[in-house]
Amino acid sequence: MASATAHLPGAFGRGASYAFTHRRALVPYLYIAPSIALFFLLMLYPMVAVFRYSLLDGAILKPDPSFVWFDNFAKIFADPVFIQSIGNTLYFSVMSVAFHVIIGLAFALMLNSDRISRPARAILRVLYILPWLFTAVIIAIIWRLILDPNGVINAILMALQIVDFKVEWFSSPRTAIHALTFVNIWAGYPLYMVTLLAGLQGIPRDLYEAASIDGAGPIRQFWHVTLPQLKPIIVSIAMLDFIWTMQVFPLVWMTTGGGPIHATEMMSIYTYKAAFSRFQFSVASASAVILFIISMSMTYFYIKHQKATR
Repeated sequence: MASATAHLPGAFGRGASYAFTHRRALVPYLYIAPSIALFFLLMLYPMVAVFRYSLLDGAILKPDPSFVWFDNFAKIFADPVFIQSIGNTLYFSVMSVAFHVIIGLAFALMLNSDRISRPARAILRVLYILPWLFTAVIIAIIWRLILDPNGVINAILMALQIVDFKVEWFSSPRTAIHALTFVNIWAGYPLYMVTLLAGLQGIPRDLYEAASIDGAGPIRQFWHVTLPQLKPIIVSIAMLDFIWTMQVFPLVWMTTGGGPIHATEMMSIYTYKAAFSRFQFSVASASAVILFIISMSMTYFYIKHQKATR
């Protein structure tokens, strides 16, 4: 009896230690529990709800909507406006990303060059980064005024005798998508410029000295030293920019509203109009799911690229 009771303190000690260890292991999860709860409430639940709505007939409007499965997806793919919105979105995104890379890299190389004095570089850096400081609403107002038929651009083009009439930049189906893409390029290149400038300043000077000793000129140094060093940064930011640009809404809505005659209808605009203009929430949900799938596909490649560069 005495020997049995002698082991009890040790047993209770091990039990208390086991419970204490498990309580300590739960502490980190308690710290992140609010974030996880917000993620489920504000992100995961809405995504699941939208996917469910895309499979229903008359979601939200009908008290007891029935499942029609993929009929809403068939309906939007049979809609020529939706097909046009996909083409517009891809054109808008691809052209924006391509020129963001080109302009951002050109300005970054300029600001990193020793041929420009430090005061000039400081002034240029402030001027080049200005578009990044404006909100989408301000950008839309500025460019609607500049590209107005009676605006500055038409006045300059007519003074230089490049055109002999007032161009309806945002009102003509032939020019609206190009004008809108130009505005988005102007608004987005500073992000590339700042990021690539930081990448340029991180390239070791020894690489350029070694290339110069081997007889490489500025152009060959750019192709064989600068671009390979910047490639991971360019690919990463281009993928992120493509995802962001595909989902752009305020700039398009404030400038053209998807018009004229659906010439600038993006997938985000199509989804918004289907939901809040025509009150076809099931169709809008199906469109949102398609946009989500395209964005997640790019996200997959982005994550895969990030893992490969580690």
